Amino acid sequence: MILSKIKAIYYFVEFIISVVLVVFFMWIFKNNMHKVRRIWAKTQRILGFYKVEIIGKAKDANIIIVNHKSMLDIVVLEDVYPKNLCWIAKKEIGKLPIIGKIMTLPKMIPVDRESPRAIINLLKEVKDRLKDDRVIAIFPEGTRAKGNKLLKFQSGAKVLAEKLNLKVQPVVVVGSDILDVNNFTFKNGTIKVVYMDVVDTTKPDWYEDTRHKMQEILDQNRNVD
Repeated sequence: MILSKIKAIYYFVEFIISVVLVVFFMWIFKNNMHKVRRIWAKTQRILGFYKVEIIGKAKDANIIIVNHKSMLDIVVLEDVYPKNLCWIAKKEIGKLPIIGKIMTLPKMIPVDRESPRAIINLLKEVKDRLKDDRVIAIFPEGTRAKGNKLLKFQSGAKVLAEKLNLKVQPVVVVGSDILDVNNFTFKNGTIKVVYMDVVDTTKPDWYEDTRHKMQEILDQNRNVD
C-alpha cells in the first residue's frame, strides 16, 4: 500500500509536468498535434510502468463509446488508437489552468450540461470534427464509475449515432483503475483495451444491448490478470 501511494505521488507529479510539456509542443507543432499527443501517451505508459494489452482491432468507426473508470482511460486510448480522437468532455475541464489546454488546443468538444441547447451545439461540433476525419470518443456513462458495474448510459451517444448515422464501435478498457484517485494509489498491472464489433444501430435496443455486452466483458475480465 505504501509503495502504491509513493508511485501515485510520483505519477501525479510526472503527469502534471508532462501535460505542461505536451501543451507547449502542441502549441509549437500545431499541424501535428495528434502525433504530439500520441508520443506523450506512449511516454506515459513507460513512465507509469504499466503494460497495455490489445484485444480485437479498431474498425472503420465514426464514434467509439468507452467505459470510464480512471483518467488512464483517455491516456491509454490516445496511446493505442490509430486515428485522431476527438474527446467529448464537460466544459469545466477546458477551464482548468494548463490542463484545460490539452483539451482546447486540439479542439476537443466541451459540453455544457446545463444548457438547453447542449445537444444542438454538440451535433454541430461533432459534424465539424468529422469533416476533419476525426473519430469521436465519448463516455456514455457521463462520469467515472465506481466498482465493477457500468452506470446507466446517458442519451448523448445514442442521439449522436442516430441523428448523424454514425458507425459505432464500443471499446472496453479493463484495469485502468490501477490508478485510484480516490485512495491515491497506483498499482502495477496490465490494462486491456477490448475492441468490440461495430454495432448495428438500426436495432431499436442497440444502445442498452451494447451496454449489456460491455458489462459482460468487464465481468469476464474482473479477476483475470
